[in-house]
Amino acid sequence: MLSLEVVLIPVTDIDRALVFYTQQVGFALDVDYRPTDDFRVVQLTPPGSACSIQLVAADSTERARGLYLVTDDLEDARAGLISRGVAVGEPRHKDLIGTWAGGWSPGMDPQRRDYASFADFADPDGNAWVLQERGHTKA
Repeated sequence: MLSLEVVLIPVTDIDRALVFYTQQVGFALDVDYRPTDDFRVVQLTPPGSACSIQLVAADSTERARGLYLVTDDLEDARAGLISRGVAVGEPRHKDLIGTWAGGWSPGMDPQRRDYASFADFADPDGNAWVLQERGHTKA
């Protein structure tokens, strides 16, 4: 068995990123370990996730892309992020889901099918995240 447990996220300011991920996105702080001025480990976990992120100081312009946060209610997750000051893009859904070839239509998937609806946001350093809906139960 293999399990993905940590993804490194390059940031220019760890303290700023820590505030963004904990206060705005809602990740839990697991570790903020700094035994010396030159070494620091900051690890956070999204709510309900078995995989964490570690914030890594990086001066380069390289950033993480296509990091998925899966939710059972994309509209609710998006509204929560926006209410905490995160700029989240408009929802989009797979166009012609049965024969999907990469096209998109605006808004939520009308049938709220698994893996069909998405919205995007980025952290202050430009690391790109995708919200994806799976397991939505209609009320």
